[in-house]
Amino acid sequence: MTLENRRVQALIAALALVVVAATAYVLVSRGERQALAARQAEIAARSRQVMPFDLERTTHRFAKSATGGEQTVTSDDPADAEQVRLIREHLTAEAAGFSKGDYGDPASIHGGEMPGLRALEQGHTRIDIRYAQLPAGARITYTTTDASLLTALHAWFDAQVTDHGQHAEHG
Repeated sequence: MTLENRRVQALIAALALVVVAATAYVLVSRGERQALAARQAEIAARSRQVMPFDLERTTHRFAKSATGGEQTVTSDDPADAEQVRLIREHLTAEAAGFSKGDYGDPASIHGGEMPGLRALEQGHTRIDIRYAQLPAGARITYTTTDASLLTALHAWFDAQVTDHGQHAEHG
């Protein structure tokens, strides 16, 4: 076998390896995407049991800050008085519960092993939680000086955005 033939065979083997690796990547990525889509559909179904407003007509935003963050829910149509009312009622109740360490609603939607959840429940006395109305909905502001709770809160925000998919975004 000539040197050139060996080089061609080595090149073909390398290209075959690249094709196999790329195919494996696509298959894993497709599987991960399918698993995420299934999880998001499950979360949307559970959310409808807990949140009184219409997920398709509202937007959740989770904005992290150096001291905590803000969770907002707004009606996609600010003139939709019913959605705005339902958002405000729900976030008023959630803020009151969170202030007492009751994160039962997020746990029932996302599962008890949701990132950050247990730390927020246990450290609720070290988090200042405030509710405010917005023209198209409402906001809950979380503030803490505890670094571990800040990490937990940010992980909790990230999990919310991932789990809610098209119904949530980073602010």
